[in-house]
Amino acid sequence: MNKSLVTHLAALRALANPHRVQIMEWLLDPQSHFPPQRDGDLVEDGVCVGFITDKTGLSQPTVTSHMKNLEQAGLVSSKKIKNWVFYKANQAALQHIASSFTQAGQTL
Repeated sequence: MNKSLVTHLAALRALANPHRVQIMEWLLDPQSHFPPQRDGDLVEDGVCVGFITDKTGLSQPTVTSHMKNLEQAGLVSSKKIKNWVFYKANQAALQHIASSFTQAGQTL
């Protein structure tokens, strides 16, 4: 097994859930998927967990659990503004995972 891919197991496990994959897709282009926020910039600060909850149709505790899973895997970062938590995709982590697959494919 490619050693660099093994380092991404937590991220790959996090992305094995269809809800988390959908949320990541939205977070990668937040301006296309979420309305402007009163507090926090969609791109700079991330998306309010309330907007993510509304868009998924899941309960707030379920969305929070999904977001914590993504954060622990290094795929998103969180920021608290007032009483809300905002989540932003970690583009560098996603690019690193993608490049690991590219490198693994070249060694086959």
